[in-house]
Amino acid sequence: MKPFAYYNPTRLLFGQGQLAQLPAQVQKYGNRVLLLYGGGSIKRNGLYDEVISKLKEADCVITELGGVEPNPRVSTVNRGAALCRSENVDWVLAVGGGSTIDCGKAIAAAAHYDGDFWDVVTKKAAVISALPLGTVLTLAATGSEMNSGSVISNPDTLEKHGWGSPHVFPAFSILDPAFTASAPKDHTVYGMVDMMSHVLEQYWHHDAHTPVQDGFCESILRAVVKTAPLLIEDLTNLELRETILYSGTMALNGVLSMGVQGDWANHDMEHALSAVYDIPHGGGLAILFPNWMTYVLDANVGRFRQFAVEVFGIGTEGRSDREVAEAGIAALRTFWSSLGAPSRLAHYGIDDSRLEEMAEKATRGTTKGNFRKLTKEDVLEIYRMSL
Repeated sequence: MKPFAYYNPTRLLFGQGQLAQLPAQVQKYGNRVLLLYGGGSIKRNGLYDEVISKLKEADCVITELGGVEPNPRVSTVNRGAALCRSENVDWVLAVGGGSTIDCGKAIAAAAHYDGDFWDVVTKKAAVISALPLGTVLTLAATGSEMNSGSVISNPDTLEKHGWGSPHVFPAFSILDPAFTASAPKDHTVYGMVDMMSHVLEQYWHHDAHTPVQDGFCESILRAVVKTAPLLIEDLTNLELRETILYSGTMALNGVLSMGVQGDWANHDMEHALSAVYDIPHGGGLAILFPNWMTYVLDANVGRFRQFAVEVFGIGTEGRSDREVAEAGIAALRTFWSSLGAPSRLAHYGIDDSRLEEMAEKATRGTTKGNFRKLTKEDVLEIYRMSL
């Protein structure tokens, strides 16, 4: 286990009825708020009206910015930051899924940055301070509600990159499973693939003496494997939604990465993929991850064997370690496919015409990943396996 420091200041307000806590949170940060949301689903399901009512109860002056994209764009970030400055906004409230929250983090930081926020995303500038951010989550997926990371796209350059800063941890996050119950099946499935991928990115490491971390990862994966098939058949079941909601938060709030060095190559590869083709993040991960697992299997067969046994209960009798490991990879592919997730790039009409471009964007002249270092040629081969 590696030495580590852990810090997470987000106040998590979890469970049904927690929106009632919003007025009390407002009092801590000021009454001039930027309300940020996506394509309008919160207006259709009534959550918008509930949030507005609670903000008015706290005498808030509300500035709105709707239409945040599924892969949030830096142009939207810059527009939101300009609104914060012109309207003297005290804090940002992001109501939506991970994309809206990621955009909210960027706007909160960009409001204190005099320039194009793409400078920060591409690490040409650093975040020094940010407006406070609150969130009301509507989709279990990214874990952005309890971490300091964000992913922003630039369609002008066909790039999509992650960035982060301790200044953009949400001050508070309200998680009510009822607010996720109207999410359609495809979004629900992509969210579950995403959270499992977050766990897997941290699970694939070579660090020794990590039984607690491994157990955390495996228990979350088992919970999603058990719950997901039930949920897609009963999308309004709040008990099932609650389990998935909690799993998504725990998958990426820093607990699983204590003392280990995860991989994250799959996220880099998927970011390049969805930057070029603008496909759902969870769909891209479902396609790439099992192929990556097959490609890097020899880096640590025992680790893959452990995954197969502990997560999917693969039997070991009469099988070599490699055979058990391969059965585990196949089980993950079969599981995601059974939920309705894609398994091939052809699902999105993607051919081999831009694989080289994507591999270049994914690696940017260096290697990716830690479990096994991937060169541009390695990434290109994984893309080819995914066609």
